[in-house]
Amino acid sequence: MAESKNHGARRVDRAVEWRSRLAFATAGVLAFLTLTGLFIWLLRFGVFTQVSVLVHTAIGLLFFVPATWYCVRHWLVYRRHPFAHIKLLGYLGVFVLLACAISGLVLTWQPLFGIRISYFWRGVHQWTTVALIAFAIPHILLIVQRDARAAMTEALASVSAAKKRFGWGTLGWVVVGFALVVLGCYAYMPPRLITKFPPDYDLWQPRNPLYGKNLPFAPSLARTKDNKPIDARLLAGSEDCGTAGCHEQIVNEWHPSAHRYSALDKAFQAIQLTMAKQNGPTSTRYCGGCHDPISLFSGTKNIFTDEAQLTALHGYREGISCLSCHSIRQTDIRGNAQFVVHAPPRYIGELEYDAATLEYEKTKKDSWEKGAWHLARDFLIRAYPREHVASLSKVMFKKPEYCAACHKQFVDEEVNKVGWVQLQNQFDNWKASKWAHHREDPRRTTECRECHMPLVPSHDPAAGDAYDYNRSPNDGKHRSHRFVAANQLMPGLLELPGADEQVRLTEQWLKGEFPIPEIEDKWRKAGVPAVSIQLIAPPTAQPSQPVHLRCVITSNKVGHDFPTGPLDIIQAWVEVVVKDEQGKVVYKTGTVDKEGFIKPGSFIFKAEPVDQSGNLIDRHNLWEMVGVRNRRALFPGFSDTAEFSFLCPELRTDQRKILPAEKHYTFKAPSTGKLLVTAKLCYRKIDQFLLNFLRSVGFFSEFKGKHLTSPITDMHEQQAVIEVGSGRLVSAPAPSKGVREPGRRASRGVSGG
Repeated sequence: MAESKNHGARRVDRAVEWRSRLAFATAGVLAFLTLTGLFIWLLRFGVFTQVSVLVHTAIGLLFFVPATWYCVRHWLVYRRHPFAHIKLLGYLGVFVLLACAISGLVLTWQPLFGIRISYFWRGVHQWTTVALIAFAIPHILLIVQRDARAAMTEALASVSAAKKRFGWGTLGWVVVGFALVVLGCYAYMPPRLITKFPPDYDLWQPRNPLYGKNLPFAPSLARTKDNKPIDARLLAGSEDCGTAGCHEQIVNEWHPSAHRYSALDKAFQAIQLTMAKQNGPTSTRYCGGCHDPISLFSGTKNIFTDEAQLTALHGYREGISCLSCHSIRQTDIRGNAQFVVHAPPRYIGELEYDAATLEYEKTKKDSWEKGAWHLARDFLIRAYPREHVASLSKVMFKKPEYCAACHKQFVDEEVNKVGWVQLQNQFDNWKASKWAHHREDPRRTTECRECHMPLVPSHDPAAGDAYDYNRSPNDGKHRSHRFVAANQLMPGLLELPGADEQVRLTEQWLKGEFPIPEIEDKWRKAGVPAVSIQLIAPPTAQPSQPVHLRCVITSNKVGHDFPTGPLDIIQAWVEVVVKDEQGKVVYKTGTVDKEGFIKPGSFIFKAEPVDQSGNLIDRHNLWEMVGVRNRRALFPGFSDTAEFSFLCPELRTDQRKILPAEKHYTFKAPSTGKLLVTAKLCYRKIDQFLLNFLRSVGFFSEFKGKHLTSPITDMHEQQAVIEVGSGRLVSAPAPSKGVREPGRRASRGVSGG
C-alpha cells in the first residue's frame, strides 16, 4: 500500500547515503571547483589565480568520472521518489552540472590542443557555475531543513550524525584542494627581476627645464610608469608569441619588418657609435626610445659592448619587440618617443621557458623543465587569457597619435646644445593633409594603420575586431605586422627571415601596386602610382635648337611628405635619358655612376642639414644640426615640376641627295630621325656617401672587396618620342658638287630645376 502511494519508491537508508565517501568527495570537489572558478573569474590576476587555474583543471579532470558515477548512482537511488521541489532542484542542478562539465572539458581541450578558447564556452562555464550554486545549495539546505523538522527518532539521529560527517568531509576536500593551491603558490619561485639601475648608471642632467627632474631615460622623452627600470626579459620574448603557436603568423610578419631590425640596423648602429664617441654613450638614449626601447628601459644601453655580447642582448636582437610596443599606455604627439610604458604582467612559465630556451641554445641539450614550462605557459595564456588581452590589446593602438610618439622627431638644446629644430614629422604632415577628416567624417579619414598595417587573411587568435568602423569580430583578418614602408635595403642585408618577400612587397608599395581593398573607396586602387611622374616633351625639335622638357611629379597615395624620414639619408630623384634611334645617349641627368653616386646637378628631393658653422651634415650626425637648407619634398596631393633642356642634335640619315650646281633651292627637309625620352622617378633608402662612411668605420665588413650600394626602385616611368627636323624650311645655295647631308653633332645638356 505504501509502495503504491510512493509510486513504487523503495526505502533509502539516508544515513548510509550521507556517510558515503563518494558523496562528500564529490560535494567537496564540486565546492572547491566552484570556489576556485569564482576566484579565477573575480579576483585580480596573479600567481594565486594562475595556480588555481592549473589545480582547478587537474582536479576537474581527475574527478570527472567519479563525480559522473556518483550523479548517476544518486539518480538511480532517488528516481522513483515523489516529484517535489527538492527533486526539481536536484534535476536542474544535475543538468546545469552536466553543461558545466562539458564546457569545462571543452575549455581544457582547446588550450591543450588549440590556440584559443571559445568565448561562448567560457560564458557557458561561468554562468552554469552560478546556476549550479543557485540550484545545488537550496537543494541541500531544503533537505537539511526537512530533516530538522522531523521527529528526533533514533534513525533520524543517525542521519543527523551522518550529515555532520558529510559536512566535515566536504570541508576537508575543499581544504585539501586549497592546500594544493597554496602549496603550488609557495613552491613557485618566480625569476628575480632587475628593478634598479646599475651602480654606474649615468643620469642625464637636462638643460631644458621642460624635461623636469624625473626623466632617468633622458634625453629620450620615454619613461616608465614609476621611472624605474624594467627588466629586459619583461619586454623581450617576441619569438615566444610565435613558438606558442598562437601568433605565429604575426611573428613571421614582424621578423623582416623595420620594427624588428630597428636596433639591428647597421646604419643605425654605426651612427649611434659615432654619436657615443663624440658625446658619450649616455647621449644615445636619445635614439633608444624609438630604436632600442628594451635596452633603454632596462638601463643596459651600453653601445661599447663587444659584438659577441651585443648580439646576446634582448634589445639588439628584437628592436621594437611585441611587448615593448603593446605595453605603451600613454602617448603624446610631441614626438621623440614621448610615451609611458607599463611593465606587462607575465604568466607562469614565460620567463622560465625563455631561460630554458637560452640554455638550450648554449648547450644544445633539451630538458623536461623546458617542456613543462612551455606547457604551463601556453595553457595558462590560452585558458586564462583575460590579463593577456587586457594588458596587450588597447583601442589606443588604432589612433594615429599612438604612432606620432615615434614618427615625429626633433632636436633641441639637450641634443645639439643650441635650440629646437624639427626633423621628420609624418604625423603633422598627415594631420594637415587631405587624408585627415576627423571633424568632418571619421569614415573618410585614411589613418596610419589602414595603409601600413593592411588587413590580411588570418587564422590568428587576434583575428577580428569589433572596434573598427569597417570590421567585425569574426571577419577572419588581422592587421599585418610587416609595417611595409620604404626600406628595401636592410631586410636583405641583415638576411632576416622572410626578407625576400618583405623586399618584394616594399617594391610593390613604392610603385603603388600594393592592393589595400578596405580603403579603395577613399584611397586609390592598386596600379595607380604612389607618386607619379608626367613627362611633357615637344612633339618635334630642330637640330641645334634647345629642347625643353618638363616632369611633373605628383603625390597620389602618400599620407605624408614624400619622401619622408631622414631626408639627409633618403634619396628620391628624377632620371631623364634621351637616346637616338640607334640607342646612343644624347642627353642624361639623374643617372647613377658605377660607384653609386647620382650625377651632380640632378633634380633631387632632399634636405641638407647644417651645423652652427653652416657646414653640411652628411653622416646623419643630427646631434650637431641647427637647421636645414635646400629642403624639397612633396606634400600629400601636391605636385612639383622639374625642368630640363638640351641642344637637339643633327641626326644622320641614309638619304643622299646630289643637287645640280649653280642653283638656289628652298625645300621642306624630311624628318631626320627620332629621339626617345625616358623619365623615371627613382628612390633609394641610403645615399652612397653615407654607405661609404659606414664601411669606413668598420660596418658592413662582410662586403669586404665588394661594392655595396643601396638598391634603387623605379617608382614610375614615362616615355615620349620627339621627331627631329620635321617641317623645317631649308633655303640654301646649291653646292658646286653633290654633297651629303650633315652628320650628327654632339649635344650639350643643361639640367634645370
